[in-house]
Amino acid sequence: MTQTPALDPITVEVIGAALSSIVEETGEALVRASYSTNIKERRDCSTALFDVEGRTLCQAEHIPVHLGSFLDFIPMVLKLHDAKGIRPGDVFVGNDAYQGGGTHLPDIALAEPIFHGGTLVAWTVNLAHHSDFVDRAHAHIYQEGLRIPPIRLYREGMLQEDVQNLILLNCQVPRERLSDLRAQMAANRVGVQRFQELCDRYGADTVLGSGQALLDYAERKMRAGIAALPDGSWRFEDVFDNLDFDDPIPLAVTVTIAGEDISLSFEAPPQVRAGINMTRTALLATVYYIVKSVVDPSVLPNAGLARPISVTAPEGSILNCAHPAAVNGRVQTCQRVADLILGALAQAAPARVSACTNSTCTVALFSGTRQSGPEQGTYWVYLETIGGGGGARPDADGLDGIHVHATNTSNLPVEALEVEYPLILERYELVDGSEGAGRQRGGMGLRRVYRATEDCLVRVDISRNLSRSWGLDGGGEGGHGSYATGPGTAPFDRGQGTLRKGEWLEVVTPGGGGYGRPEERRVAAE
Repeated sequence: MTQTPALDPITVEVIGAALSSIVEETGEALVRASYSTNIKERRDCSTALFDVEGRTLCQAEHIPVHLGSFLDFIPMVLKLHDAKGIRPGDVFVGNDAYQGGGTHLPDIALAEPIFHGGTLVAWTVNLAHHSDFVDRAHAHIYQEGLRIPPIRLYREGMLQEDVQNLILLNCQVPRERLSDLRAQMAANRVGVQRFQELCDRYGADTVLGSGQALLDYAERKMRAGIAALPDGSWRFEDVFDNLDFDDPIPLAVTVTIAGEDISLSFEAPPQVRAGINMTRTALLATVYYIVKSVVDPSVLPNAGLARPISVTAPEGSILNCAHPAAVNGRVQTCQRVADLILGALAQAAPARVSACTNSTCTVALFSGTRQSGPEQGTYWVYLETIGGGGGARPDADGLDGIHVHATNTSNLPVEALEVEYPLILERYELVDGSEGAGRQRGGMGLRRVYRATEDCLVRVDISRNLSRSWGLDGGGEGGHGSYATGPGTAPFDRGQGTLRKGEWLEVVTPGGGGYGRPEERRVAAE
């Protein structure tokens, strides 16, 4: 029996860098091999490595909210499947928010076990947002799409065609789904091979030992960062407004710092018959992201950073929903929660936080049947998430037209949009005046105007249409979000409607809040 070599800091650092490299490479493999614009252009996907028990070893710097779909996925696999029966080449697929470890149904995860020397040593997992399941209601989870618990899509390297056929039969754009699932498979194969190569080079015991050492290191870094903040409790309130409800929904959080530990206690109303509810894992992913970004952005993105953080929210509320609550638009709520936490932490460490961002992930979703061309008669779906204003920082203006917090996708370039879909983008610009005034101004929102060249269905998800993004230290509020249609277009009902050929839709995203009193702004900053 060989003895495990003693770990030294240099070896741990080298292996940590290698783990980061693996998840970034698998992410690039997924993007490059994918078919849909949502992944190949907008990069709406994430990759990660987990230890045998399902603890995060490393997550690529893609989309923070996707951690919510990762947190319980491997534990759910191990709960539903005997670990002794898992073999090399098995691949598990899942997406369900209650029995699949997911946070909403379009995010489909694929997990593959990594074996070395006949022993299960880790897992490689990726997730891709499949732009499907459109033209649906969102009163409960059963209306939102196909629910998949973690089941084998591949068994010892052999595709389970009946499982794949069942999935594709429930998709509206099956060709895209098949191609993107194959891209996810290719990405996982890269993850398996690279991790096995790492074990070949350093030994599995050294790699696994280094992984656990990195978790401990992340915990120590987080504890040190928390300890550097003042002890105390700070409460912050805000409202969450969206098109599903006439009145804004009140939310609040109390953040308590005690030595090396931080706790967050949320107040929220009961879950609703709309897709804005968050699962607990979606809440945890949001909390871990924002606390890390304030306490110490350099902390490694692994499970160790969560150890000093405790989170409570009323069970059955919109921030910790229970079956069968709808969750499709949960990212809207995640965004508001992130700024809610910033508002509390601004009272403890004002120099470390920004003013309120645009607080949302503005969505424009188009779908329809192609009415001309070589693909006439086929169904198409185009998902766009549109950036807005970033919050002003203590020493710098907020960034214009960006994704914030739990989302991190890009826009779809105009050239790709107009080639792929029967739409024309007539305007794409920053919205002057949407920035919050201040010594440092907030970021500006965006305006996108789409004209349909064929009839299509549309859904717009937008927030800050009634409220505004708040400023700090005397800074002003950011501009509202809104949408509008052109003359003659049939009225939309709570953001949903139809565009006929030639009609247009305008979407305006909110601006970010300002920081400091406007009269303190230097002329040179304009």
